[in-house]
Amino acid sequence: MKTFEIVRKRALSPNTISYELYAPLVAAACQSGQFVILRVDEDGERVPFTVADYDRAAGTVTVIVQTVGATTYKLSKMEQGGVLADVVGPLGKPTDLGDAQNVILVGGGIGSAVIYPQAAALKNAGRRVSVILGAKTKELVINEEGFAARSDRLIITTDDGSYGRKGFVTDALKELLDEGGYDAVFAVGPLPMMRAVCRLTGGYGVKTIVSMNSVMVDGTGMCGCCRVTVGGKIKYACVDGPEFDGSLVDFDEAIARSLVYRQAEQEHYCRLTGGKR
Repeated sequence: MKTFEIVRKRALSPNTISYELYAPLVAAACQSGQFVILRVDEDGERVPFTVADYDRAAGTVTVIVQTVGATTYKLSKMEQGGVLADVVGPLGKPTDLGDAQNVILVGGGIGSAVIYPQAAALKNAGRRVSVILGAKTKELVINEEGFAARSDRLIITTDDGSYGRKGFVTDALKELLDEGGYDAVFAVGPLPMMRAVCRLTGGYGVKTIVSMNSVMVDGTGMCGCCRVTVGGKIKYACVDGPEFDGSLVDFDEAIARSLVYRQAEQEHYCRLTGGKR
């Protein structure tokens, strides 16, 4: 088996693919909440993905990728047995929820992949875990079976009501918070979703951690692309995060920054796919 080989590839939902990669040095050191930066080929851009799972014995790490841009499109065309140019990691700080014993994990869209290792770690530590998964439609719900086995309570919401509850993750979150007894919330998903979660939990005084999916280049804090304002201070998601106290994050600024390269990325994607989106 070659280093950085795709050991297993499987579709989880339309445009969402799980890649199990042979990267023994990364697998030996990574912890929940950390990420890797990979390149599909020697001429490719460096793209960060949170480690969704890892197997130290097998020497593999798993990333779950939504095919939305040029690099993820190129990755989607690689088959099992293909070899990536490189995988660097683990990067970032691991998740720290302190001594919280009763935690709510909230995953929106592809963010559900990021909270999976936390669910497993918390469950293995004997803590109580409630999971809320949100998706636009039933087809986009990720890893329901895995979460069911690693949580004490699982709630699924869909925007269109095609599966689980109709509505947003914040609707289900409010119900749980009204019950009381929760020590912390960990939320990962689109920036507007995380902002809405933090605005809600702020009214309950519940500690809320979010994972910032900022644009990254080098992953070492040198380029400054992933900067985010936290508590009025500049932080870098790659070295100071990617997880921060959500109540301190300037989400309006983060959302504005996330839109900077969207048009260029769409144009590149369209050139690769012949205009198909």
